Amino acid sequence: MVDIEELRKQHLETQFDQKEFVLSADNLIIAARASGETREEFLDPENENFQATPAFLCSLASGSTLPIDFPSLGGIPMDGGKAVEINAPVKPGIKLTGKTSLHEIYDKKGRSGRMIFIVVRMDLYNDDEELLATTDSRLVIREKPDS
Repeated sequence: MVDIEELRKQHLETQFDQKEFVLSADNLIIAARASGETREEFLDPENENFQATPAFLCSLASGSTLPIDFPSLGGIPMDGGKAVEINAPVKPGIKLTGKTSLHEIYDKKGRSGRMIFIVVRMDLYNDDEELLATTDSRLVIREKPDS
């Protein structure tokens, strides 16, 4: 049985990866159209408020999903959803730095057994170290039954 408290002590809020991104206007428009977006600030690069959609920001990922020394939990991994918080518009053509850490680790017991939830957080900064957005990706691991 995995000790959740020990995982928290060892891994929470410690940056384990960093990646740079430069978003292109063309890719932002393609993604916005594909998701059914209709607002001009997501579709028109001539609009002064043109920016990435929250869904596009959730698609950005660093090279590592978990810290290299994170133990294998076995079980069945599943995508538990995404969330994004935007502090300032994320515009195309600027260098973004994504800094990744584990934000939360917890478990729940259900009818199918124990499930472990891991929230991987990537903070997106511009060159001035201004936090533009935060994306959370939730990984759910259902422990294998003992039988």
